Amino acid sequence: MDIKIFKSLQALSAVELEQQQNHYVSDDIPPAAIDLKASHEYKVPVINNDYFFRNCSVAIRKHNRFAPYPVHTHQFFEINYMLRGHATEYVNDHKVVLNEGDVLLLDIGSQHRIDALGTNDLLINVLFRDRNISLDLISQIQAAKSVLYDFLINNMATNPKKGQYILFKNFGSGNNEIQATFDALITEYYHQRDFADTIIKSQLTILIVQLVRNNRIPVTTTSPTQKLAIDLLDEIRQHYQEISLEALSNKYSYNKNYLSNLFHKVVGKTFSEALTEERLIHARESIQHTARPITVICHEVGFSNKSFFYHKYAEKFGCTPKEDRQLGKQQFLTASL
Repeated sequence: MDIKIFKSLQALSAVELEQQQNHYVSDDIPPAAIDLKASHEYKVPVINNDYFFRNCSVAIRKHNRFAPYPVHTHQFFEINYMLRGHATEYVNDHKVVLNEGDVLLLDIGSQHRIDALGTNDLLINVLFRDRNISLDLISQIQAAKSVLYDFLINNMATNPKKGQYILFKNFGSGNNEIQATFDALITEYYHQRDFADTIIKSQLTILIVQLVRNNRIPVTTTSPTQKLAIDLLDEIRQHYQEISLEALSNKYSYNKNYLSNLFHKVVGKTFSEALTEERLIHARESIQHTARPITVICHEVGFSNKSFFYHKYAEKFGCTPKEDRQLGKQQFLTASL
């Protein structure tokens, strides 16, 4: 790893300096990042699906030391990588001890807390959403008979069993490819050079494949309906601008109503809901990262009704497209100072 980045990770942050003095969490996550409705439902703080990913697809953070972190959950995947030292976590009340080089993959909805880390402990959190996982990768993972297949597929095309976790123990000094990939991920994230986000997403895919290659566990075979749902999700992700359920029913030779009911049952949302969500995600990326007119973006991603687009955008992201673009500019300027 870049020595400057490693030293910056070792250095005490403002939050850590405060926690070192009082041993209480000085949380640097703002109240706006908490999903109040979900928190009430789960009875623990729930970090929403948008806070960490406003300007990136994959977020990487150092866990602040010297204070125990209270139980919480989130609406995205989290990887905990023990860069140095050790840590003790409790995931759904199960004690998990991480030693140097260990990797803990936390499911969406996992409730976990972390005991206070010491001076020489460095725990790195890699946060990402299911849409950052390639469906081609999922197929390859299934062919490799990996436990990761069932774990990931639960969140992509089945009625999910939320709150799972997988612990990958240190693979030993004889196999350092996973460490090298983590080093590359962390270095790329903190350098923030051109195309960093694209490179980081690719490195995340490499990391997941390496975990599969080094830790194969037999799993059960997915059902034909699950496989069909995965194909339909893949169609939405690749052709979201113009795809329709009618076109897919013709392509896959299924009755339109049957396909619609199957998709809803397996995925947990209607085809229309999944398609709208995919279009909104791509629209937001363009709104946040380009200066192109919002109306043009609206039509490019597949919305023919501008009023419907604005309504659904505000419903999903809590602000209008114009407000979102302005907020993104302000955050960029603040980060540049």
